[in-house]
Amino acid sequence: MPTGHEHTVKAFDEEIGHLRALISQMGGLAEQGISDAMLALQRNDPTLAKEVRTADAKIDAIQAEVERLVVRVIALRAPMADDLREVVAALKIAAVVERIGDYAKNIAKRVPMIHQGEDRIEAVSLLPAMAQMASDMVHDVLDAFSARNAEAAVAVCERDRALDDFYDSIFRTLVTFMVENPRTIGQVAHLLFVAKNLERIGDHATNVAEMVYFAATGRYLADREPAEPSDL
Repeated sequence: MPTGHEHTVKAFDEEIGHLRALISQMGGLAEQGISDAMLALQRNDPTLAKEVRTADAKIDAIQAEVERLVVRVIALRAPMADDLREVVAALKIAAVVERIGDYAKNIAKRVPMIHQGEDRIEAVSLLPAMAQMASDMVHDVLDAFSARNAEAAVAVCERDRALDDFYDSIFRTLVTFMVENPRTIGQVAHLLFVAKNLERIGDHATNVAEMVYFAATGRYLADREPAEPSDL
């Protein structure tokens, strides 16, 4: 017959499993939001863009559930060492994923404002590829959290520079187009905003990777060499 200690351990393991599942669910919704926001941009689809904005509320609700569960686990289980790091990481990661969802929502908000002129801005065709890179980073880092895989977390960090380079390329392309076609300034400004949001999603995925690494190893990642900024 199981002892009280065994019951406690089993209950804790179930709560940790539930935390991981909630984080994974949030991540899936955030990834879908990024994908749908970019699809809405490509298709000039305000209906889909509105759906992205509405769906963000689901991410917020799950974050609130994560917060309640973390408080319960800490209060009732008093986790220590590795377990405590994982619980605290889950709380921090949920907040970051919620912010990623906000970036997808912000991109969707720009959709009705972009396709207003006759000029075709070629950089629009590059943004989905950048969005896929950012979304893949989010997906992979949350897989790393679920598996407590420090090496996978490091690999996500190493991909952030490529995303930054992609952003720099799009930034230069858009600014050049705007200078050569002054009547597109309004549209280009919105597209620059979209590109910057995607770059920030990559930054947040990297932040999550650092949390995953610490939760798994108890050590902090060495500071990464910062990229040269290209801001708006």
